[in-house]
Amino acid sequence: MRFVDEVELQVTAGRGGSGIISFRHEKFVAKGGPDGGDGGAGGDVIAEVDPNLATLLDLRFKKHIKAERGLHGSGAQKTGKGGADAIIRVPPGSLIFDADDGRLLADLIEPGARTVIAAGGKGGRGNTRFKSATRQAPRFSELGQEGEARRIRIELRLIADVGLVGYPNAGKSTFLRAVSAAEPKVADYPFTTLQPQLGVVERPGYKSYTVADLPGIIDGAHEGKGLGIRFLRHIQRTRLLLFILDVTSESPGQDFAHLLSELESFDPLLLKRPYRVVLNKIDLVDEDIIDSSDLAFAHYAVSAKTGLGIESVLVDIDEIMNQVATQDDAEDLDVLSI
Repeated sequence: MRFVDEVELQVTAGRGGSGIISFRHEKFVAKGGPDGGDGGAGGDVIAEVDPNLATLLDLRFKKHIKAERGLHGSGAQKTGKGGADAIIRVPPGSLIFDADDGRLLADLIEPGARTVIAAGGKGGRGNTRFKSATRQAPRFSELGQEGEARRIRIELRLIADVGLVGYPNAGKSTFLRAVSAAEPKVADYPFTTLQPQLGVVERPGYKSYTVADLPGIIDGAHEGKGLGIRFLRHIQRTRLLLFILDVTSESPGQDFAHLLSELESFDPLLLKRPYRVVLNKIDLVDEDIIDSSDLAFAHYAVSAKTGLGIESVLVDIDEIMNQVATQDDAEDLDVLSI
């Protein structure tokens, strides 16, 4: 399935139906009073979270989405039928912006969450509405109002508990395969991963959590180089950053410093996120290299390919996820007590 995480759409809500001019025509009543009904409201354009979606692919080639217009009123004070809403189904983690001024219109996370992006126009009033003591037979009504129209940009940011961060070919995809049932493409060359991959880790005594393998970062990614900003933004919703470094690199320490710099340049708040550093591919080097003081900044040394050391990483992640869950529960209690 192709991964699409950004689309632009023109959306137009339905126009309201017009009220009508009508008078009663009854037997034995020479001059019936006004009975023109109101027009129906135009349909809204609504964005709704569909938990079964993981990409914006379905919207890729939809350029213009319109809601139905309301029907005109009719005699006997009958209101016209309202126009049907147009529903845009989006995956969890979708942000909706006004494409012209950049305003954030909605941040949709929870399944079933919905928001009106463009409101339908009101229906016009029929001539019955204008009858008064001094105006017994009004011969005018209102037109329906135009629905709102705007150009929007929908941006998807993956919702994952753990985000894997590292240079191309550091072994992030192999690590994801080692800890979950996900099967990302793995090969011995840079940029094997061209789109984010999600895996679910099932752990005893802890609920499952999701891990996202993000395309490799290169120097200058915060400026859009390589796969750049397009994928850096997917890190922003993760609870824990797991840096995967290639221990066979010329300088894993320098690699780590550069990665931190890229994240800080993109969003300084990312450096306040909990993180762990994993040295990968230890099956390819001597043990004395792993024990070198130059690599003391790392929390773990593993071989994602053979599975060596993976369990110790997962045990630590379990503990961090438990702490985060406890903090979230405490914050919820604080909100409820206000």
